[in-house]
Amino acid sequence: MEDFTFDFIIARYNYWLVITLMMTGFYVVVSRGNLIKKIVGLNLFQTSVFMLYISAGKIFGGTAPIFTDNPDEIYSNPLPHVLILTAIVVGVATTALGLALIIRIKETFGTIEEDELLEIEHSYDTTGKMPAAEDHK
Repeated sequence: MEDFTFDFIIARYNYWLVITLMMTGFYVVVSRGNLIKKIVGLNLFQTSVFMLYISAGKIFGGTAPIFTDNPDEIYSNPLPHVLILTAIVVGVATTALGLALIIRIKETFGTIEEDELLEIEHSYDTTGKMPAAEDHK
């Protein structure tokens, strides 16, 4: 029984890697206050989802779906790989947009730390005027 459990776990190493990356990315997003670190955590999380879909689309012994005279040939489904390529492009664009927004936040408020931004927001709520970036350096 013990060998079965160990073999079962080892045979699914790709899922353990996905779980590890996903939890690492989630931890970074939740535990860090720096906005750039949050973007890195989101990218880790996103990469784990890519790996999950790619590993689910791969069939052991499967080849590219090029039809031959052999009807018993096993083919891997190319659809997950195509969808992931599209998702990677969208992910890069989303990351670029997030980093551009972080640069704009840094220029406006002088910080990219979440707790400092919340303090600035609180002071804005109480005074009614937008604080300058020089006030918070």
